[in-house]
Amino acid sequence: MARALVTGGAGFVGSHVARGLLERGHEVVVLDAMDPYYDLRIKERNLERCREVGGDRFEFVEGSITDADLVADLFSTRDVDFVFHQAAQAGVRTSVENPMKPHEINTTGLVTLLLAAEEYGVRRFVNASSSSVYGEVEYLPYDEEHPTTPQSPYGVTKLAAEHYCRVWETIYDVPTVSLRYFTVYGPRMRPNMAITNFTSRCLDGKPPVIYGDGRQTRDFTYVDDVVEANLALLETAAADGEVVNVGSTGTITIEELADHVVAETGADVTPVYEDARQADARHTHADVSKARDLLDYEPTTGIREGVARFVDWYRANRDWYEPLVMESRTSPIA
Repeated sequence: MARALVTGGAGFVGSHVARGLLERGHEVVVLDAMDPYYDLRIKERNLERCREVGGDRFEFVEGSITDADLVADLFSTRDVDFVFHQAAQAGVRTSVENPMKPHEINTTGLVTLLLAAEEYGVRRFVNASSSSVYGEVEYLPYDEEHPTTPQSPYGVTKLAAEHYCRVWETIYDVPTVSLRYFTVYGPRMRPNMAITNFTSRCLDGKPPVIYGDGRQTRDFTYVDDVVEANLALLETAAADGEVVNVGSTGTITIEELADHVVAETGADVTPVYEDARQADARHTHADVSKARDLLDYEPTTGIREGVARFVDWYRANRDWYEPLVMESRTSPIA
């Protein structure tokens, strides 16, 4: 049994990683600032799910990764073996509007954690990165050698975080791995994501809204596959010092995605189109060969199956989740 610190563990991916660790019998400490970037009722439910599974093996600490004293105290008193660093100021368009916030959290906060990891010793530091580091497409699918030219402040901070992890691996002997996630989705995801908004509108008999021409493509990755990639790093050092893509291996256009959600919900609607959003990537597609080689990673949920699962989950949780989605419809994220 290991003890893991999951930063951002009240959030979408972080809470799924924390729950996965708890289900396998490990001890988990979640550190989360409970920033109301989206409705905190989702984060509170995420924490409830972890408590249900973990019991005494689960601890929640409210606070920021930029608080050096708090971070040092956690490392010095909890005997942390692994760090699963999921905390971040997410959102490409949010970073365009306010670039200082993601810089402080995604870059300064990361260095604060790495300093503590070095001082108190960890077996591995797993950093959640993003396909946003790639930026302009030179070829698809993206492999890890593809040039990195991020097109948003958010992407820049995630790329900087990868380089900091590499330096801490090389100079300070902290084993680090950066996992580049490709558009993660699933139950309890942020309410302003495209799949969430499409589902909500269709179930309400309203057409899904597509931003741009709809021919942009995404590699959507089901959250359970992302969890498996993280948990594989409990057992292997093969990826230490590396950056690794975590995607689904497939793509779908946003137009096809909207049509699929319409079909899954049974809605009698036709998608409508609005202007494209600033800083959105045109295409994403992951080559996961490296993840297969190093982590024995094999995504198990394709986009169509994943959407069907999400629609079923949405229906079962509509009473509490839909009001939060309704509040976020002014800023959907594709």
